[in-house]
Amino acid sequence: MKKTAAVAMLILGILISIVGAAVLAAGAVASVVGSAQGDGYLTTRTERLSVGSHALTSPRLDAVGEGVPPRLPFDVGTLRLRASSLDPAKEIFIGVAPQADVEQYLSGVHRSELLKVDSRPFRAEFRDIPGTSTPAPPGEQTFWSASASGPGQQDLTWELAAGNWAIVIMNADASPGINAEVQAGFRSDLIRPAATGLLVGGAVALAIGIPLLILGAVGLGRHTGPHSGGSPAPPSGPSPGYAPPPGYAPPPGYAGGAPGTAGDPGNPGSPVTPPLQQPGQGDRADRAPYPARLFGDLDPALSRAMWLVKWFLAIPHFVVLFFLWFALVVTTIVAWFAILFTGRYPRSLFDFNVGVLRWNWRVAFYAYAAAGTDLYPPFTLARTNYPADFEVDYPERLSRGLVLVKSWLLAIPHLLIVAAFSGPTWTWQAETDDVGTTYQRSVGLSLLGLLVLVAVVALLFTGRYQPPLFDLILGINRWIYRVVAYAALMRDEYPPFRLDQGAREVPPPLAGPPYHAAARPSGDGLH
Repeated sequence: MKKTAAVAMLILGILISIVGAAVLAAGAVASVVGSAQGDGYLTTRTERLSVGSHALTSPRLDAVGEGVPPRLPFDVGTLRLRASSLDPAKEIFIGVAPQADVEQYLSGVHRSELLKVDSRPFRAEFRDIPGTSTPAPPGEQTFWSASASGPGQQDLTWELAAGNWAIVIMNADASPGINAEVQAGFRSDLIRPAATGLLVGGAVALAIGIPLLILGAVGLGRHTGPHSGGSPAPPSGPSPGYAPPPGYAPPPGYAGGAPGTAGDPGNPGSPVTPPLQQPGQGDRADRAPYPARLFGDLDPALSRAMWLVKWFLAIPHFVVLFFLWFALVVTTIVAWFAILFTGRYPRSLFDFNVGVLRWNWRVAFYAYAAAGTDLYPPFTLARTNYPADFEVDYPERLSRGLVLVKSWLLAIPHLLIVAAFSGPTWTWQAETDDVGTTYQRSVGLSLLGLLVLVAVVALLFTGRYQPPLFDLILGINRWIYRVVAYAALMRDEYPPFRLDQGAREVPPPLAGPPYHAAARPSGDGLH
């Protein structure tokens, strides 16, 4: 498959799948609403509304729309209002009428228009419309489409119809000062058919979009190329032909001296020392390099202030990554089934997903997660000579059992740590006044965001990005991307609980005998 065709199929598949997923979700919500409705009404809680004017009105209701017959052969929707006066001496009135008739009736009358209602916690906002006229009792008017009036609880039922409508709540004698408990309910015969249509339409769209998305991802994965290459491991011992430098003396307890020196097994006169204790297998496993590697080289000539606009310059990448991450979620689900039944991660999908993570890391390194380079990231999944890179060794086999639990259960400890590194801090504040309680939510910087902010502010004033801070930032990003690779099913090896700092991954040294340099005479000029 040509790369152009793969890109076209991927874009088309993503767009159709997103629309299908949204329609399917809407259908699921409508289905739940229809089931909850049953043969009755979906109702709100009973809330208290209090105003000091003659009338409480709703904003204009555009029911059904213009050009629709006043009555349809099916139930578009039925509105039910229940209201009762909190003053036992007063009767309550509820009515629905055309907007024009209500405005004419209440012209010059002090009234309150309901603008907004917040449900949790409940809070109503009104627009006070001044006036000096006293209205006639509402029950004497003939323009109401539906109305209810009397003592105690009053119920109003109104079938939605085309036109502009208004709901009015008043005291039955039109006196000022309305203090009532109100509950609204709604039902419609269209909810369940609409839910069925949305579910079917969403399923059809996904049935078309997901195969296109997978085929496009497979094609791009083949063009992206393998990612199993890695840095060679460092040598485990001295090279052949190694000879100690002149004047070298082995440290005490060293069991393997060079030929002709103390500790040489071939030298009968050499002292015999006990063997050194070697690190255990657990130590070696804990210190082994992880097969998902993240790199990032700090630009030594960073601009002092360019980081202020990098987030804006990276907006095209953010848009592309939004769709690529959607594709990554879909392809990971497909890979989950492939691993469960075959024990293998499809190679083309693996290369595609690694390419998405690589793309994401380049943009993060450039814009917000490190700000370590001024070089604009390339629009490609493949490896380039960009100073930031991410790669994962391809696993020939994966456990069919681990795939059931590793991405959500086994990864929980790491996910909690990643949330602490990269998740925002949340604060909640509650304020109570005469109207109600207001809850305010504020968001703070994550630990990683705070470190990057400190680094770039220091860069702004000093012209220098602090290398130790850069190493720490890279270490945190490295931890995050290892966990992402593990949770995305790319490897079975559990990510290590360690912060490998620095631009490049260097395997931590195993515990071993300390190196003691031989003492030199003070006259050689070395101290």
